[in-house]
Amino acid sequence: MRGVNKVILIGNLGRDPDVQFLEGNIAVAKFSLATTETFKDRAGKLISQTEWHTVVLWRGLAELAQKYLHKGSLVYIEGRLRTRSWEDKEGNKKFATEVVGDNLVMLDKRMDVNNGDHPVPHHSTGQSSSSSSAPHHGEGYAGMDIPPMSEPADDLPF
Repeated sequence: MRGVNKVILIGNLGRDPDVQFLEGNIAVAKFSLATTETFKDRAGKLISQTEWHTVVLWRGLAELAQKYLHKGSLVYIEGRLRTRSWEDKEGNKKFATEVVGDNLVMLDKRMDVNNGDHPVPHHSTGQSSSSSSAPHHGEGYAGMDIPPMSEPADDLPF
């Protein structure tokens, strides 16, 4: 039986995307994404728990992120987990687990007029359909030396 490696996140960017262009003009974007769950404890007190994720987007999705995303943007990301390792300057082995995004939907409200003055969500995947985003799987990732992002700040970015 084959395994499944699928991640779906909805959250807010913790900072503007960091976009670099690798050899061959291949765009790669990295950003932190905060997802927050809210629940009630046994005493009925509302508790919020925030998790930080590092998201990596390649090629057309990276260029979309550079053009349209900023700190605080609300996005839907579909992708897969990827763990990399490297040695730091002191020779210590480091690890990072990242979400390699295959699909991106911008969920921020855009003030478009649609039979009145109701805002409508702005959606973008970088491809015409999610099935056509399959060529993004694994492209340019293996063997690329991408330095890790610095740790997100402890305070909420939005």
